[in-house]
Formats: sequence, C-alpha cells, structure tokens
Amino acid sequence: MEKTNFVIQIYIIFILLDFDTNSPYQTARRGNYRLTTKVLILGGGFSGFFTARHLKKLLKNKVSVELINRENYFVFQPLLPEVAGGSISAQNAVSPLRFLIRDIKIRKAEVESIDTEAQTVTIFQGVQRRPTHLAYDHLVIALGSDSDLSRTPGLQEHALTMKTLDDARKLRAHVIERLEHADITQLPEVKEGALTFTIIGGGFSGIETVGEIKDLIDRSLKYYPNIEASEIRVVLLEFAERVLNEMPASLANYAVEKLKKRGVELHLGVGVSECTGTQLVTTKGDVINTRTIIATIGNSPSPVITKFPVAQEQGRVLVDRNLRVRDTQNIWSIGDCAIIPLNEEQKSKEDFAPPTAQFAVREAKSLAQNIKAELENKPLKPFQYNSKGALASLGAGRGVAEIFGVKLTGRLAWLIWRAYYILFLPGLATKISVLWNWIMDSMSPRSVVQLYSEKTPEARYVHYRAGDRVYEIGSKSDGVYTIISGKIKITGIDSKTGKEKSRSLIAGDHFGERLLIGATRRVATAVAEEDTKVLVFSQQEFLKFAEGLPFFKKYFEDHMKASGLDKDKVL
Repeated sequence: MEKTNFVIQIYIIFILLDFDTNSPYQTARRGNYRLTTKVLILGGGFSGFFTARHLKKLLKNKVSVELINRENYFVFQPLLPEVAGGSISAQNAVSPLRFLIRDIKIRKAEVESIDTEAQTVTIFQGVQRRPTHLAYDHLVIALGSDSDLSRTPGLQEHALTMKTLDDARKLRAHVIERLEHADITQLPEVKEGALTFTIIGGGFSGIETVGEIKDLIDRSLKYYPNIEASEIRVVLLEFAERVLNEMPASLANYAVEKLKKRGVELHLGVGVSECTGTQLVTTKGDVINTRTIIATIGNSPSPVITKFPVAQEQGRVLVDRNLRVRDTQNIWSIGDCAIIPLNEEQKSKEDFAPPTAQFAVREAKSLAQNIKAELENKPLKPFQYNSKGALASLGAGRGVAEIFGVKLTGRLAWLIWRAYYILFLPGLATKISVLWNWIMDSMSPRSVVQLYSEKTPEARYVHYRAGDRVYEIGSKSDGVYTIISGKIKITGIDSKTGKEKSRSLIAGDHFGERLLIGATRRVATAVAEEDTKVLVFSQQEFLKFAEGLPFFKKYFEDHMKASGLDKDKVL
C-alpha cells in the first residue's frame, strides 16, 4: 500500500509541474508608470492575499495596491494541523508575500485604527513602533478573526490555540514535552495528566488537529520505553450533538467511527465549564486530569473591527451583496471579518457565506472585479457562489470528502484532500516542498525533535479550581502571587511551636514573597479554597516594576515589613 501511495504522489508531482506553467501566481516585472488610485488592503490571509493578486491581474499598472499584514508571509491555515503533527515542517505552511505578489507593496505592520472621514489607516511599524498614517482611495478590510477564550474560566490562561503558525509549532513542542515528562516521572497522577490530551471543538480544525496529534503520539511511542499505548488518552469535546456540522451526517458519523477506532474519546453535547493547568471540568461536571488543552473554538472579532465606525453585527462588518461595506462608497470587506449575504432573503445561516478558505478565495475574485468596475463606472455584480464541497483529514491516511454532492471516505478521500490542497498552495516551490515532505513522512519515522522552546511568561494569570494545590512545602519558588479573585489557604509549620498553622487570603492579598529575599524553596503549602484567579510575577519581572514604579516598591516594602520579611535584601 505504501508503494502505491508513493507512486500516486510522484504522479501528482508531474501533474503539478504541468498545472503550474500558466499559474496565476506568476507575476510580470514592474514597469515605469504613474499610479493614480491607491487601494489599501488590510490583512494577508486568504481574503487579502487573493484580492491583491486579482487586483494586480485585472488592473495591472492602473492602480497602486498596498497590502498591510502583521507578518511578512502568507499562512496556508488548512495545513497547520499537519505542522502540529509533524508531517510537514513549519516553513512549508507559509510563503513570503513579497515573493508571491512581487508587483504589490507589502508593509509588515499592525493596524491600529481606521479614519473613514480622513480616509486614512493608522498603523504601527518598525522597531520604534511609531504611528504611521496611510491614505487610501479604496479600502479592503480582510483582517480575519482573533481568538477569545475568556468566557470560560481558566481557558484563556491554560489552553493552546490553532490560529497561527506559532500556535502549531508550540503545540507540537508541547506534545513532545509531555511525552518526555511522562517517560521519566515517578508520580502516577502526573503521568496520567501528561498523557491525557484534550481537544475542544469538533469542526474541521478540531477534527484534523485531533487526527494529526494522535498520529504524532502513536508514531512517537517507540522512542519512549516507559510509556504504554494504553496509558495514552486523547479526548475531543464538542458542544453540539455531532462533529463536522458543515458536512453530511453520514460523513460525520464515519469520522466519529474512525476516530473512536483509533482510540480517541469523543464527548458530544459536552462543553467546558472551567479549566486549570492540570484539570478540565466539563459542563456535565466530569473532571478530566489533563496537562494539555487545545481549543479550536472561540473565534472573536478583530479589535480594529470593533472600533470601526461602520455597520456591524457581533464584531463583523455588514456588507451588501457587492461586498461593499454598508453606507459607504469606497470601503469593502470580505472573509471571516465580514457578514456576506448570498441572496436577498437573508433569513437563515445558509443565506450567508461561511468563513472558509474556499469562499474567501471566491470573494476575493469577485471583490477585485467590483473594484475594477467601480473605477471604470460600470455596474457591480453581486457575489454569488455555491460550495463545491468539503474535505477533512482524519489522520492515519483516512479522510472524508463531499465533492459536487458525491460522498467519499477512507484513503481515497484522504488522497483527494492532499491533492486538493497541493493544487491550492501558492507557488510551485511550495507545492513541491510540501509534497516531498508528505512522501518522506510516509517512508520514514516521525521526528520527535523539539525545536520550539516553551517559555513560561514572567507575568501571567493562572486559574485554579477549589481544592487545587498552587504549590507545596519544599517545591521550587516560581513567583510572587497576587490574588485577583477567590481565596487561598496557606498552611505551614510555626517556627516557634513546631505546630501546623494556616491562614486564608482573599482578593488583593499576596503570597510567595519569600522569593524576593532569595528563598528558592517554598516553606508552606498553598491551596485554593474556592475557584481562584491569581497574577504571578517572576522575581525579575517584579524587580523591574519595583525599580520603575516607586509607589509599587513602597507598597511592597511596607507589606513585607508587616510580614516580618527583610525587605532590604532585595527591594
């Protein structure tokens, strides 16, 4: 079977070589011309990138097109689970924007605000991060969406996400770190938590992530002699009653069946009520001991959009069928940040474009055509597109697909999934690189090299459930704690009597201050008496604040004096 797959993938290479000879990604050399109209595009994802490419193709040198993006590369987001699973390298999921669209000005910057009256966009760019104001004649807003997990206690602080390339790299390193830890720990409860991997969300991202992570774990176990396959627990939680809501029920059921067969636990109709660094509590009250929580939910609007003075709904820009922002003449919006009607009725969810790459690419083409028509005083054409289907990888060489109403499952669906995304990738070099990675992955062991170094933020929020142990006597001092909400019980040994003593701390109180006088070990045990949120400062971060903020230093000097600690040693 592996030999057959190899032959198929080699055949695809030759198809791609021919396919790309007339590729729309090929650009003409810049000539000398005068630019009269400025089109400013905010966002370099599918929507922004393809809009820029189509505009340059349609209008050539008639307009000046500038694209603003936080990074200088285009991320092919459907491949992020593959990066997390290690079947392709991180660099193969991205392509440099300056290479893909050479005749368009690329500006690596962060969008701060939009002034519709002055027709300017304020950005922060460069090392000094000074504000720069860019004028526009036509503005395209394609900023996508952000992640917001703050509605669930502890989720924002402890969950990993899958929105960016850095997220995927971090997730892979995190999984390997948990395997490394589980292989050497002598504590059963720690090993259980390290080997329990929880994914929240049963959409495309969640299903593909759980499949790839299960692949990574299964193919890595042979390197960890102290871990048995039976000790691995992979759990997927979906609040809806089924996964892959965008696909037919039969394909969703197939996905569930295959994932269960591979050892994945699926809990449908179950959400998350809260989580900590070691536990997740479901909406049904079940407690899962886990040190890995991956959230593929929680899409939220871009902060720029929420401040944008135009018609919007739930943080998404309202546009008409021509993709123009309502009540404007020269502002357009597409992609995840926009609500795009597909017909005049607009009564149900199906009457609006879904936030998928497939639709984003078609929206970009339609938008470019409408901007051209606007500049030429020609009628605009309403956006109209019907989905050609959907595909999802389940890992381990299996997938599900619906193409023009035809339902496919198993290895054939998986191969079509791979072929489709290869064809979709921008640039011949990227296509060949990804395909080569896939071929080598099928013929060689999965690498467990941990290139991404996880760093604990020096100042961070941490959420604890009632009964959670913050630290115990003898553990290494990791920071100074301030209680934001909740209650903490501190228990230690009285140095004079030798008896155990305890005290309760509430919001506004501090503990762990002995770190500031050089103590490297805890002399007490701290336990959450109720659900609690704390702010943790490292020693270095704390001293930075003490040096820069005199009132902060004075406050803690008084506090430590009252606590009987020698402030002069550090403060």
